[in-house]
Amino acid sequence: MNTILICDDEQDIINALKIYLANPDYVFIEAKNGRDALELIRSNNPDLVLLDLMMPVMDGITTLSKIREFSNVPVIILTAKSENTDKILGLDVGADDYITKPFVPTEVAARVRSQLRRYKRFGGDATLKTPGIITVGGIELDDDSKIVKVDGEEVSLTPKEYEILKLLMQNPGKVFSPKDIYKSVWQDMYLLNDNTVAVHVRHLREKIEINPAEPRYLKVIFGQGYKICANDHS
Repeated sequence: MNTILICDDEQDIINALKIYLANPDYVFIEAKNGRDALELIRSNNPDLVLLDLMMPVMDGITTLSKIREFSNVPVIILTAKSENTDKILGLDVGADDYITKPFVPTEVAARVRSQLRRYKRFGGDATLKTPGIITVGGIELDDDSKIVKVDGEEVSLTPKEYEILKLLMQNPGKVFSPKDIYKSVWQDMYLLNDNTVAVHVRHLREKIEINPAEPRYLKVIFGQGYKICANDHS
């Protein structure tokens, strides 16, 4: 069974999505705002979230950013055609996909199936599924054997690259400044040159990304630092 959280402030949309997604393998839970959605994600650990961007109490972008602080559950954002800017922002914050209103039922079902398949294939959210193993999207880090695989293929990392990746994967969605990374990985309070971390991150990205110029996982947050997420969109 797959638990799907639908978060939208319009009950008619929730009802329509449940009809489009009618499947004996799906169980639905509902929220009308972002705050309630966060509580349901923490308590129910759903397999997928359909998240509207325009909601009262807590909007979708804020909700998504908070979800990514503790979970890599697939999130498909629900947008209107006129919300292109918000759609791009949602993808940057960590959405896995989007569906544009008015919905095409077959598209809704296909996108949900695709995200559920990918989530199950790559081991779900960034938690310890087996002792010592962390997964974020298609990246698997085995801290016992010190082996890192991307989409099933082993990659060779230097010790510092490995520790940077481990730090980020243990905290998916969280932004770390160069000083934060240096302090944690180099065990030193004082970062004399920001380029030290930047060079290691660049080399790490070259090894774990299909296209380093358009990263799926290791993101640079301008003026703030770096984060990792299971988002396939640049």
